[in-house]
Amino acid sequence: MTLPNKLTLMRILIIPIMVILYFIPYLRDNYILNSGLSILYLLEVILFTVASFTDFLDGHIARSRNLITTFGKFADPLADKMLTFTAMSIFLADGIMPLWVFIIILVREFMVSGIRMVLADKQVVIAAAKLGKYKTACTMLALIVMFFSNMHNVVYIIGQVLIYLATILTIISGFEYLYKNRKEIFESM
Repeated sequence: MTLPNKLTLMRILIIPIMVILYFIPYLRDNYILNSGLSILYLLEVILFTVASFTDFLDGHIARSRNLITTFGKFADPLADKMLTFTAMSIFLADGIMPLWVFIIILVREFMVSGIRMVLADKQVVIAAAKLGKYKTACTMLALIVMFFSNMHNVVYIIGQVLIYLATILTIISGFEYLYKNRKEIFESM
């Protein structure tokens, strides 16, 4: 197994840990030095940040060392979505993220993944566009900031602005994806 694939698997294994931690009342009810940051959110942001970094790292290593595998092409974007939606689900459950933002991002990801599966059947592989990478980076940054949103109103507002920006980039990149691949999409219908 290649190092990039090990990093992808590590990212996937972090997800159940995040979920289990979320349901431990002690972690939720106790705060770091009265800062407004719960022990839960501190642990979650550490796990999420480490996992997000492995997303960057595994892709960089795979490309630079020519270690791109079929498993990696499939599992890496899936792990990214699973990690992102785990964090978003936490914020949704805690009332920090609006439901409509979650739905827009979820629908776009299902649409893009569905199109990729249809085109993969035709041996068409579509690389991620720059705008999609910016969307992912903005989303990850927004989620990291949102873990600190209970510390101060300014941090909360910054997190909300970033997640709204990520939502706008999600919409635009989704339309860009459809437009750039319209020929292959219509041929598969």
